[in-house]
Amino acid sequence: MKNYLNNFLPWFLSKGLKITLILLSAYCLLKILNFFINRVIKRHLNGKKNLLKTKRAETLISIFVGTAKFIIWVAALIMVLSELGVNIAPVLAGVGVVGLAVGMAAREIVADFLSGIFIILEDQYRVGDKIKIAAFEGVVEEITLRRTKIKDSNGDLHSIPNSQVKIISQKPEDNKRQEELASSKI
Repeated sequence: MKNYLNNFLPWFLSKGLKITLILLSAYCLLKILNFFINRVIKRHLNGKKNLLKTKRAETLISIFVGTAKFIIWVAALIMVLSELGVNIAPVLAGVGVVGLAVGMAAREIVADFLSGIFIILEDQYRVGDKIKIAAFEGVVEEITLRRTKIKDSNGDLHSIPNSQVKIISQKPEDNKRQEELASSKI
């Protein structure tokens, strides 16, 4: 037991403490970014309690927070691997080569992301809107850069890749949204 403590204590004071600080810093940074993203987007609403703007804000917040979460945790993982003695240079080079190969082979994924960007930038639909995409009709539960999730009247959740979103139909209940969009462009 004493030998274990003699080995563990120096390791923890050097590597373990750094790993703990990396993970804690990643967590804190994510919380700060989450707060900042929420505050900036909600400030953009200018205190208006417009349902359409609230839906748009929720959509943008979920996308930005999700992207930040992915980037922060990947960076933290790379830093932890480095602290554990893993040479990350070959790992990063390998990831780059594999990423290039996957990127060329995964054109559909790239198409999903590009379509997702245009869906969000053009404000085609938002979380909470009732829409029809192809044969799927229901309420938008989630929008990411890669896919859109729609819950139908039976409670089934459909995940549709954004590159497959060709024709979108807004339901008549959303005519008020269309009128507000038209009046905001004047």
